[in-house]
Amino acid sequence: MEFDLESQPEIVQTIAGYALQGWDLAMSWLLSPAAWSQFGLLIVAYVAAVLVNRRVNPALARLLDPGEADTYIAQARRFVAQFLPLLLPLLAYAFTGIGESVVRSIFDSGAVIAFGKRVFLFLAVRALVRDIIADPFLKLLGRYVLIPVAALYALGLLGPVAARLEATIVPLGNLSFDLLWLIQFVVVAGVIFWLGQWSNSQSSEFISKQDEMRPSLRQLLAKAVEFLIFAVAFLVLMNIMGINLSALAVLGGAIGVGLGFGLQKIASNFISGVILLVEGQATVGDYVELDGGEAGTIVKMTARAAILETFDGRWIVVPNEDFITTRVVNYSDSGSANRYEAPFSVSYDTDINTVPAIIEAAVAKHPEVLDQPFPPDCELRGFGDSGIDFAVEFWVNGIDDGSKKYTSDVLFLIWNALRDNDITIPYPHRTIEFKGPVPPLSE
Repeated sequence: MEFDLESQPEIVQTIAGYALQGWDLAMSWLLSPAAWSQFGLLIVAYVAAVLVNRRVNPALARLLDPGEADTYIAQARRFVAQFLPLLLPLLAYAFTGIGESVVRSIFDSGAVIAFGKRVFLFLAVRALVRDIIADPFLKLLGRYVLIPVAALYALGLLGPVAARLEATIVPLGNLSFDLLWLIQFVVVAGVIFWLGQWSNSQSSEFISKQDEMRPSLRQLLAKAVEFLIFAVAFLVLMNIMGINLSALAVLGGAIGVGLGFGLQKIASNFISGVILLVEGQATVGDYVELDGGEAGTIVKMTARAAILETFDGRWIVVPNEDFITTRVVNYSDSGSANRYEAPFSVSYDTDINTVPAIIEAAVAKHPEVLDQPFPPDCELRGFGDSGIDFAVEFWVNGIDDGSKKYTSDVLFLIWNALRDNDITIPYPHRTIEFKGPVPPLSE
């Protein structure tokens, strides 16, 4: 049965042409002794790969198993061990390559065994994406880019498809790109910036472990390394894709004009953030209070703003410029302690000379109360209407709010100490005077 394809669309004619070529190739393989011998060699190569893999894979798994160790060598061994699922298809690929050289020397032809070798390579790529790659971005890239490319290569269609993509021009204003270049740009950019993100996370983790450095200096160094990594990644991408960097001069000028007019606040906040990190007057973990009333613990410092977390769980975004241009009270800078006081009163029939020693000894028992810079200090504050007023001053590392209830704990200690020493805490008394006769009590 014959079909008239001349009236069909071009894509249908192209697909039909490839189908006819595949049919002719399959028939030639089925009727060729050389093709059957190559099929046999493929089976032999795969069986040999299976046998070798059964012996080698367990031995390599035991060799690469570091146990509970967490050294750099152990991490490297774990990294290598995760590629063991690739051993079988790669052995089959290698044995098939040896068989291909033998077949070509005998029959001067090796199309069948070359196709089988490409199939084994495709299986290795599929195992890599399915069983080894865990990163979501790389798995997505492998699923929709690497596996399709390996499949086209296995079928021998990679060259024609690439040529077709290269011939397809995508207009973009005054510029134009071929579709192949655009796909390559997206893939290469994704891989390069993923590498930049991975390098940045590794360097940030390393810097965060340097306890001898000030927290602000660690954060500044991490930000500088992050900027440097992504700047290098951008330049490498431009160089790989053949983009002339001088063409970006106009864009850089436009950005400069934008900074001069519309982006003044962003530039000011960025520079203020750098100053904060250099000076270290406020850093992550500090409890600060600004003139505007914002108060909380700094949980994150970005290029534009600092994020404060209040004790009721709210986040306040404060521009970095506010830390430079307004007064800031830092309750936690350099690990300094904070002083609080707890007021109380005793009755007028108390021997007040004994009160300070009793209260100071009781408050000193609190595990968070410090002896330095000063131990607890009980002071007489005045003579009130109902009792004698005292207050005990104490120092702690931390803020008296949220989960820390230092003043409440100290008041409990004061109550128990006064009760144990039979000291009465007064309360107001009121005397009511009646002018005239006393009203009778109702029954």
